[in-house]
Amino acid sequence: MNAFEILLSLIAAALAAAISAVLIRLTRPLLLRVALAKPNARSSHRIPTPQGAGIAVIAATLLAAGLVIALTGSPDLTIPLIVFAACLFIAVVGFADDMHSLPVVPRLLLQGAAVAAVLFSLPGDLKLVPACPVWLERGLLLIAGLWFVNLVNFMDGLDLMTAAEAVPITVAVALLGSFGHLPPAPALVAAALCGALLGFAPFNRPVAKIFLGDVGSLPIGLLLGWCLLELALHQQFAAALLLPLYYLADATVTLFRRMARREPFWAAHRSHFYQRATDNGFSVWRVVGEVFALNVVLALLAFASVALNSLTADIALLLAGALGVAWQLRRFSRPL
Repeated sequence: MNAFEILLSLIAAALAAAISAVLIRLTRPLLLRVALAKPNARSSHRIPTPQGAGIAVIAATLLAAGLVIALTGSPDLTIPLIVFAACLFIAVVGFADDMHSLPVVPRLLLQGAAVAAVLFSLPGDLKLVPACPVWLERGLLLIAGLWFVNLVNFMDGLDLMTAAEAVPITVAVALLGSFGHLPPAPALVAAALCGALLGFAPFNRPVAKIFLGDVGSLPIGLLLGWCLLELALHQQFAAALLLPLYYLADATVTLFRRMARREPFWAAHRSHFYQRATDNGFSVWRVVGEVFALNVVLALLAFASVALNSLTADIALLLAGALGVAWQLRRFSRPL
């Protein structure tokens, strides 16, 4: 374990939490006037609530990570500028969509450009499947990255939901980085993102005083996707799949169900399992609490996968994680 990297991660997290909380306090009065999310048939909130706290969360993440990297001056601790640029770009796309809903095709093309930029920053010799041509693997990763960015956005439909998902993931990534299972840079960014979300959480707890908005959920999805991809590219594919497994399952199963019913799957809706849970008698606190607890279990399974370092163990742990997620989805889909 690298104690110095743990210390840097703690500093980045604390700094990001402070910056995030201060920026949210400063920007909320303005967002009340220009970015008010009004309740509709698909909403989980009942009163007009400002959105756009993602501006503070992303700014805090990038500032804290950048400052820590600049102060250390370590050649091993560098983040590709293209990742920061892609994060800012997709945040701008999200903010534009928050203000005036963008058409589906241009929105996906702009998001795809940000995902492609992150993939372009990866070393050409890093591959998930050595036998697969680089162009084919990167093309598939582009599709997967675009879906991951959007599913994080789709799942950001309940108070504290994104924090309940992303905090366990980012803590796990930061800790795995301290053990040398992925480069220091994504581990530091994960720690900073964790801190920024913790700074945001008091303002988003039920009943939320402010929402992330697309300006927050899209770049959070991009940064989480980058961190998980770095983990997978460093031979920890099972761990990278286990950590976001609940989000992947809820969003993907919901998408296929809507497609099978010939519903406009690209449109906003209230048919995700966590949304159905609130219709089935679960309180918001209970939903996010159970999702958080499940994600902690998935993080422990991911740590076990890394520690055991065995294909047999990976298969068993993925099966255990899948069963846990399936049980949770079934629980959410039934009345209390």
